[in-house]
Amino acid sequence: MLAGLQNVTFEFGARAIVEEATWHIQPGERIGLIGYNGTGKSTLLKLLVGEYLPSAGTVERSRSTSIGYLHQDLLSFDTNDSILQVALGAFERVLQLEKEIEEIGKELERTGDEKTLHEYTDRLHELETLGGYNIHHRTEEVLQGLGFANEDLGRPYKEFSGGWRMRVLLAKMILQQPDLLLLDEPTNHLDLPSIEWLEKYLQHYQGSVVIVSHDKYFLNRMVTKIVELYQQQLHIYTGNYDYYEKEKAIRIEMQQKAYENQQDYIRQNERLIERFRAKASKAAMAQSLIKKLDKLERIEEAEIERPNIKINFRVDKTPGKVLVELKDVAKSFGDNVIIKNSSIEIDRGDKIALIGANGKGKSTLLRIIAGTESFAGERRWGHNVEESFYAQHQLEALNVNNTILDEMKECGSQMTELELRGLLGCFLFSGDDADKKIKILSGGEKARVALAKVIVSKANFLMLDEPTNHLDMHSCDLLIDSLNKYEGSIILVSHDRYFVAKTANKIWEIVDQQIKEFKGGYEEWVAWKERMAKQEAERKKSEDRGQKSERANESNKSKESGDTAKQKEQATVAEPDLQPSNLRPHGASPINKEAKKELQKQQRAFQQLEEKIAALNKQKAELEASLADPATYSDKTKFLQAETAYKKAADELTRLNNEYEKVFEKIMELESGQGS
Repeated sequence: MLAGLQNVTFEFGARAIVEEATWHIQPGERIGLIGYNGTGKSTLLKLLVGEYLPSAGTVERSRSTSIGYLHQDLLSFDTNDSILQVALGAFERVLQLEKEIEEIGKELERTGDEKTLHEYTDRLHELETLGGYNIHHRTEEVLQGLGFANEDLGRPYKEFSGGWRMRVLLAKMILQQPDLLLLDEPTNHLDLPSIEWLEKYLQHYQGSVVIVSHDKYFLNRMVTKIVELYQQQLHIYTGNYDYYEKEKAIRIEMQQKAYENQQDYIRQNERLIERFRAKASKAAMAQSLIKKLDKLERIEEAEIERPNIKINFRVDKTPGKVLVELKDVAKSFGDNVIIKNSSIEIDRGDKIALIGANGKGKSTLLRIIAGTESFAGERRWGHNVEESFYAQHQLEALNVNNTILDEMKECGSQMTELELRGLLGCFLFSGDDADKKIKILSGGEKARVALAKVIVSKANFLMLDEPTNHLDMHSCDLLIDSLNKYEGSIILVSHDRYFVAKTANKIWEIVDQQIKEFKGGYEEWVAWKERMAKQEAERKKSEDRGQKSERANESNKSKESGDTAKQKEQATVAEPDLQPSNLRPHGASPINKEAKKELQKQQRAFQQLEEKIAALNKQKAELEASLADPATYSDKTKFLQAETAYKKAADELTRLNNEYEKVFEKIMELESGQGS
């Protein structure tokens, strides 16, 4: 065991976070720690690293266990060092050795002392053992994987925003390779390519990992165990997040049945007690039943802690067919061109997800559409469009002297106070929380108020920039459900793949300074991207084959030319009986007719394979074009036929390519033998 809790109870004042909790973290485990916002997930991590001490029970840590803990409080760290230097801090011993080697080297040059030479050699050996010669390469690789451009690595750490600073600290932590890595919301500061890189990295990580995250996609791909903090207890599920959801539903159903059965048993016994109490002869029996019920371990009712209040949008007006049209739009920041001469439109009913790497201009494009960012070109609004824009900077528009409830009342939604309180519950403001003043709220809480205001705005067009950043899974599910029922149109930016997959019917991506539209959902877009990447790989392979084919053809021509010359040479020795064998030209060996016959056979096979592969590549390209068309997906039969034909063509192409390689190698081998 690396670390764990043994019968731990921990309280903040009168509020219990956990009661008699036991949890052991074993080597090589990948664990997702989940629970509603405010239940104490981050507190549990602080208990594990010793920042908090338990009220009762023990926190266990192996003396040799190294722990890396990524959390929001790390952002208080500041330095003028470059981000490369900060991340290199992971190799503390290597950096110390480099200094020592430099100092001992100078001493050795000065004295030539044998003892100093031994010290120098020992340090060099230790440096090599620790992999000290490639730490710069490894650090650059990790930083680039997390989204940093090569030219940024020398920039001072203090120049970067909080999200980018967190990436540097994450890079440093994973380079340290601790036995146990505790990650508190690591994907909050990452774009999609960086999340995918982190997934791949952690899948091969040798140590154990505990992840607190609201990203279901990330948890499903990363973890094999879920620990849920629920009603001050830890509930452990051996599986990923999808498994947890199914298993929890089964456990709740079983608990509810057990609770109902026990309630029936209690009621029966209580009726008997009432009857027996009236008779003196049965009084002892009544007392016995009372004691029996007192000793009974009561089963709790399987109530869900959070009510499933629905978030309902209200749309006042129906807009025209086209909501927004962008024409020849261009935007750049200095030399950094974001978009140039790009035209696109948003239609009624569109639910668009703008996705891609950070720095590609997603939020900039959203601000251009909203009218809060200057740009070149034209933006035209359609008929009857009532828009509402949610982004982090919208927090400034909140009246800090209002209570949360007052702020909501000023939106003109015509919702009752009860309805508004119910809605605020979905955004994690329950009970008296709705009466808190805006000025005392944290940044995350203000963001949730701003999002709630957008929801009640009665707009028919929503622009949402990272709406799920401060929501827990339950609130995220409620928002997804409501956006699916929403009759208006949406364009959103989000790095939460689960959220995007469940809400978007179109994908926008900024590629080569142009806005590219994919008419289909996220899963279809991912499948299409994979096919395009595969097609590109096949194209490169085909080019390589073409070069090999040219070499083979040149070799064949050379061979034919050589054969003609040999025939002329051999004309003088065509009649062996008329000419002695010692008159054969010097260095010419007897012609191997079988080998020549085999060579011609392989050359014919090579040509036939080339023709088959070319025809199959054409067929595969046609099928890829069909599968890239979202219209294919609307006809299930058509889609299944196209998918089956594509798989068959791809498998046959793989087989022919392998055969092609073998025939090519055989031709080279035979020609080499003929030339000797």
